[in-house]
Amino acid sequence: MYQGQSIRVSMLDGGIAELCFDRQGESVNKFDAQTVRELKEAGQAIAAASGITGLVVTSAKDVFIVGADITEFGKMFEQSEEEIAGWALEANQVFNAIEDLPFPSVTAINGFALGGGFEMALSTDYRVMVPAAQVGFPEVKLGIIPGFGGTVRFPRLVGADNAIEWIAAGSQNKAEAALKIHAVDAVVTPDKLKDAAINLVQQAAAGKYDWKARRAQKTGPLKLDPIESMMVFGTAIPFVQGQAGKNYPAPVTAVKGMQKAASKGRDEALKIEGQGFAKLAKTTQADALIGLFLNDQLIKKKGKGYIKAGKKVEHAAVLGAGIMGGGIAYQSADKGTPIIMKDIAEKALDLGMNEANKLLSKQVERKKLTPEKAGHILATIRPTLNYGDFQGVDVVVEAVVENPKIKKSVLAEVEAQSKPGTIIASNTSSISIDDLASAVKAPENFLGMHFFNPVHKMPLVEVIYGEKTSKEAIATIAAYAAAMGKTPIVVKNCPGFLVNRILFPYFGGWSMLIRDGGDYLKIDKVMEGFGWPMGPSYLQDVVGIDTSHHVGDVLAEGYPDRMSNKEFKSGLDVMYENNRYGQKNGIGFYKYEVDKKGKQKKVVDPQTAELLASVQPNGKAEFSDEEIIDRLMIPMIIETVRCLDEGIVETPTEADMGLIMGIGFPPFRGGALKYADSLGMQTILDKCAKYASLGKLYEPTASMKQMAAEGKLYFPK
Repeated sequence: MYQGQSIRVSMLDGGIAELCFDRQGESVNKFDAQTVRELKEAGQAIAAASGITGLVVTSAKDVFIVGADITEFGKMFEQSEEEIAGWALEANQVFNAIEDLPFPSVTAINGFALGGGFEMALSTDYRVMVPAAQVGFPEVKLGIIPGFGGTVRFPRLVGADNAIEWIAAGSQNKAEAALKIHAVDAVVTPDKLKDAAINLVQQAAAGKYDWKARRAQKTGPLKLDPIESMMVFGTAIPFVQGQAGKNYPAPVTAVKGMQKAASKGRDEALKIEGQGFAKLAKTTQADALIGLFLNDQLIKKKGKGYIKAGKKVEHAAVLGAGIMGGGIAYQSADKGTPIIMKDIAEKALDLGMNEANKLLSKQVERKKLTPEKAGHILATIRPTLNYGDFQGVDVVVEAVVENPKIKKSVLAEVEAQSKPGTIIASNTSSISIDDLASAVKAPENFLGMHFFNPVHKMPLVEVIYGEKTSKEAIATIAAYAAAMGKTPIVVKNCPGFLVNRILFPYFGGWSMLIRDGGDYLKIDKVMEGFGWPMGPSYLQDVVGIDTSHHVGDVLAEGYPDRMSNKEFKSGLDVMYENNRYGQKNGIGFYKYEVDKKGKQKKVVDPQTAELLASVQPNGKAEFSDEEIIDRLMIPMIIETVRCLDEGIVETPTEADMGLIMGIGFPPFRGGALKYADSLGMQTILDKCAKYASLGKLYEPTASMKQMAAEGKLYFPK
């Protein structure tokens, strides 16, 4: 009846039409402009045909429809709000045409049905899904809201409370949860899916189910009287606002849109959804979060390339137990790579095994693992005090104390005990890979593998190559990181590598602000308002004042022109001299107390201000929020550009993703270079000129001046 590149329509027995999504040349179905056009044509062909008694919507892929084609958003979102709202309304006429067909319809959900994919399913009268499938609306994670009728049909189908919860959270939901709230009508095994959908539509056509009443429910106003509506939305809006925060407007926009459209029929409600969608599409948050999604896809694609190029790691080892070694061992074993954990002290091995056991137990508590499975995973971590089985490992991760002499001694020792060709990676946060490589006989098999703490939570692993590191070693370690469920970013060796090198100019800006009389509490508050998960003082407490001090020394030696820490005594120096090491010993810039749940909470310590006053020669001073942000963020932007210019990292994408995944750079700002794009390079140069008296940390690079002159962006639209 109809054949396109993504959709075909054919007749089944008994007058049932099948509309099948089958995107040619792709492994998944998604909604791009062409697919929407084809859906319109397919709908017209079905409406014009005679003898049809029902419609079944299916997919020929392993998934149903993963959502919209996000690569098309950039160009579309450059249009005006009115044009975007008009586009949404026009697209919705296509879904309305399917919904308005003069016979019942059923969607068979065989895999992921997300965003536009789930909205397609909602345009039919009924839905049947398989147990492994997942449905939901992830749009808020991109800074937007559903645009194909999700905020209209879903609350009318499942109730406002359920719709608010699903849409505002942007979650993917399993079959059991979908059935519970009547988002779907049945859950069946994959082999029975299509037959169940056909059977359901036949029974509806025969009058067993009132499909017209179901349709009227979706196309009419929301069944809430004014008082009920006020109670539901009046409670939900402040709650969602509190959860999302001021920097993420999409969840609240979705809920407010549902509220405004509650008393309207479908067509009027869709106009309200389109206006909300268009307004969000023009925000910097949507721009950054959509860019972030696309960047993540590029990084994952690169990771797959490393997996193809590198050797598969069948068996690994970690040197140095404790919390870090235990975390690495857990991550490796949990993702299927057996690992030996070696240390020289039984106590350290116990600590490492306890860490792995604790993390597995948490998974059991959350019902993500059975006790038997957790026990099996733990059994693939083998603690040892000797090198007995090191001849059988492919990769060794060295995670001993951050001391060059000790590391070199251990590296030489493990190389001698391992088989030829074993890749050895140092989990160092700051020590030069080329310096450490001088301790091994095969530097081509040596490189850095920098995990971030805590290992099980932080997604980033920096893979650092030295002058003599082979491409095979790089690919193997990057592939091992990816197999561990981490995102590897390959960087060239330099002091601080990528993430710490960029972070410390931010701390440098903070140090000068404190020196000039800034209030550390206000600075933390402003930077948290900017979007950081914690302000710079709090962050240094979490990193560890001693660790921060040590890495600061390494970077001062590496970049004395702009990161020297000898010009004045800093706030960090004062904390370090007073043995205030942060969370690790309960006192740093803040005091740390244990709450009722056993978690550390920070408490303001009056002595901190007194100590900092000793390094504020001109006393206290007031700074505006803008000046605080500029004085911390401009050095970070400049250092990120330097890393790009020097080839420390290959692409702006990897630089920004490294900051987001490694140190919690605010995702809605997209990374340092995306943030630079949003400010405009000329604006940044003007700010650099304003703070030129503060030294080299605020001096723009030649490439920044050239970009401003040419009007270029790091992430062109």
